[in-house]
Amino acid sequence: MYVIVEIQGQQFKAEKGKKLFVHHIAEAESGSTIEFDKVLLVDADGAITIGTPTVSGAKVVCEVISPLVKGDKVLVFHKKRRKGHRKLNGHRQQFTEVIIKEIVA
Repeated sequence: MYVIVEIQGQQFKAEKGKKLFVHHIAEAESGSTIEFDKVLLVDADGAITIGTPTVSGAKVVCEVISPLVKGDKVLVFHKKRRKGHRKLNGHRQQFTEVIIKEIVA
């Protein structure tokens, strides 16, 4: 059984026991549970239910493993030819690591 759930504006395929890295959730604490109710699709052993826009009564229960995980550094380099202009910026996205504990369809 799996579901497609919207978390922080992104869609994830969620299965029981799977770890997800979602955009940073400010109010999350390590060990706490979070429920997401924006379930867009439910696949229960081949029986697919598509929400309009969400499936009513369905939710995903997650446990926070780590409230703040930094992603890989992304370097953004700007250059203008023949002008001697160069600029280098770096960015590390912040994530929250969660594990799927239960799927209620």
